[in-house]
Amino acid sequence: MEEKDCYRTIKGISEGFYSEKRSKFYSFAIPVKTVDEVKNQVDQYRKTYYDSRHVCWAYMLGPEREVFRANDDGEPSSTAGKPILGQINSNELTDILIIVVRYFGGTELGTSGLIVAYRTAAAEAISAAEIEERTVDEDICIAFEYPFLNSIMRIVKEDNPQIISQQFEMDCEMTLRIRKGEVEKLKNRLLKVDTVRIIE
Repeated sequence: MEEKDCYRTIKGISEGFYSEKRSKFYSFAIPVKTVDEVKNQVDQYRKTYYDSRHVCWAYMLGPEREVFRANDDGEPSSTAGKPILGQINSNELTDILIIVVRYFGGTELGTSGLIVAYRTAAAEAISAAEIEERTVDEDICIAFEYPFLNSIMRIVKEDNPQIISQQFEMDCEMTLRIRKGEVEKLKNRLLKVDTVRIIE
């Protein structure tokens, strides 16, 4: 399987809502990058909605979508966190945390009712979100002698990597950022220019 060099995530926080038998489910889709951020957000929402019955959540992190977790927060096992995570998966999203806050309406929903409620609430938050595709980028650092600057800049103009840093003296250095799938092609082109070497 070819490693993907792009992934789907959300631009900002979005909200959804679902209600069933007077139980209210408020959902929030939040962009996150780290497990620490997830913990901080969950703590924050627990404080904000301190009077709710349950604060259930699930998250997915990283371009490879390999870091994830779901939490039922006292609901019957797999009736809350798992359906939330299922919505993240079916939309192929990552770097996202979805929190669903439940206010109990006095009537038990049963396991199938809970699964539908948490799944629908999560789906509502996702459908309200602005989803964007981002590339997985890598940096290439190169060193070369000043007389070859024009040759380097021609390649940069054609392949269009982002220039992260550059210093031009007798010995020049540049750091370029480009999507993962194009790294080898760019490296090969740069190395054809005299005096260029890649700095690891």
